Amino acid sequence: MHIGRTAHWGRAWLRKLSVIAAGTVLVGLMPATAMADDADPRIGLGAGWLDAQQAASGLELLAHQDRPEGFYQPSNPGNLSYANSDMAFSGKYAFVGNFNGFNIYDISAPSNPVLTTSVVCPGGQGDMSVYGNLLFMSVEETRGRLDCGTQGASGTVNPDRFRGVRVFDVSDITKPVQVAAVQTCRGSHTHTLVTSKNDPENVYVYVSGTAGVRSGAELAGCANTAATDPNTSLWRIDIIRVPLAAPQNASIVNQPRLFADPETGALDGLQNNPATPQHPSGSNWSPRPVTNHCHDITAYSEIGLAAAACAGNGLLLDISDPANPVRLDEVSDPNFAYWHSATLNNDGTKVIFTDEWGGGTGARCRTTDEPSWGADAIYDIVDGKLKFASYYKLPVAQTTQENCVAHNGSLIPVPGRDIMVQAWYQGGVSAFDFTDSAHPREIAFFDRGPINASALVTGGFWSAYYYNGHIYGSEIARGFDAFALTPSEHLDQAEIDAAATVGFDRFNAQHQPKLSWPASFELVRAYYAQALRTGTLKANTAANVRKFVDRAERFNDGPQKKAAVAQLRAVSHQLDTSVSAQAALAKSLNDLADALDRTA
Repeated sequence: MHIGRTAHWGRAWLRKLSVIAAGTVLVGLMPATAMADDADPRIGLGAGWLDAQQAASGLELLAHQDRPEGFYQPSNPGNLSYANSDMAFSGKYAFVGNFNGFNIYDISAPSNPVLTTSVVCPGGQGDMSVYGNLLFMSVEETRGRLDCGTQGASGTVNPDRFRGVRVFDVSDITKPVQVAAVQTCRGSHTHTLVTSKNDPENVYVYVSGTAGVRSGAELAGCANTAATDPNTSLWRIDIIRVPLAAPQNASIVNQPRLFADPETGALDGLQNNPATPQHPSGSNWSPRPVTNHCHDITAYSEIGLAAAACAGNGLLLDISDPANPVRLDEVSDPNFAYWHSATLNNDGTKVIFTDEWGGGTGARCRTTDEPSWGADAIYDIVDGKLKFASYYKLPVAQTTQENCVAHNGSLIPVPGRDIMVQAWYQGGVSAFDFTDSAHPREIAFFDRGPINASALVTGGFWSAYYYNGHIYGSEIARGFDAFALTPSEHLDQAEIDAAATVGFDRFNAQHQPKLSWPASFELVRAYYAQALRTGTLKANTAANVRKFVDRAERFNDGPQKKAAVAQLRAVSHQLDTSVSAQAALAKSLNDLADALDRTA
């Protein structure tokens, strides 16, 4: 645990935190519903735009890069017209969205990311997804133009205006070319890629539009009308089909009514008014939890499920037919101001929904804010239905000068555990274990002080995602960060090493991939660490496992590979497989033995 302060981040790489104080806290052991005490180093961090104090535990900041020229306003660092937004990854590149366009970084050396390409293309939010050589970008604001121009698009009706999803060809990473621009009635606040093994020639894009409906004179068919109008542009999402061989032919193929009442057919069949006149805090609802759109949808295509956060409700969807999603279940929560985003666990048995109370620009992690407000709600999926388990909220209060609420994150692929890393705006980055869905626990964090000591200036982490061994953060007002996990009492180095064996050609957080771990010595040692942590592994058995695994690894590099296989199988028989942690360790030992045997 340490607190660091840099003299000035400037425009140079930040490789390490300089230590100005040290101490030990047990934040990760506190209940998720408790706030940290005064010993937590996140309390009292000094303010600053590019020189704020920092605190970290279980995460090391490897590098920082400020937003490049053209993507920030020096006189107003919190200007949302230049805010960094969501990220996507492909190969050695990170695509970082911005309300004014996007930037592409080469992250082949995470401790030294290199800005490769900047594209000015205003329109907000600029959320990114990537698939093959195609880059997708959400555009919602009325200033967006078909030609990516910076002059805006004035008037209620403007033929040059663009609101929807842009598609770029990034075959030449230094020269992205827009090849399609699909207009939608409410623009695209976010979007989600959906794929199907039964339809490999196409990728589908679920479009979540949250803004006002544009004039039908600007885009034919748009109608800002009541739910009694079967053609209203409200109470639906848009689905775009993109032919991979001809992306220029991308078009809307369906606009499903996911909120309809299954008995009456009413389009507005879910939550149409908040549960109470005011938020439980006594303040006005902000935003209002009214379900006439989705804010974000996370698709887990490999298991045919999606979780949709739709303002007033959380939904579970069957997406086995990507063009025709079907609602399986829906939930509401009187504490939730705005169902914002969702993440499933790897087994597809849990969903985390986030509540963006305050819309992301409010201070919602104050000492007076309950841990069920602006938090995550964790649900178990039981027989196709969502069952509430618990809340998780950042376990340390933030100041009134810091916008803070639950936001975007992803799984960390530690085998045998459900762990998520998540952005909390100016609350920083928090990693937590929700393996026990009723008792989530924080295991790591990184935080900076407020941008301004006397006023709330919007900033902080928009998203924090794990990709191929590292965690990356998109910081609204400050730039782009790269982190490494570090071992602690809550996370063993062996678990970090095993997570790093999971690699992807691309990663889009809202197109959640199936995690799988190759048989390896790293995987065995991760399960060994977990078995030790349970306290069920006898001392002599633990010593034998460690000895035989080390010996097998030495034998594996020489002519004694058969002996290595025998060693692994032999030690697996010493484990008590009636204990789940030891059963997982035994399986990893035998899987590794099988893998080595095939190459012997």
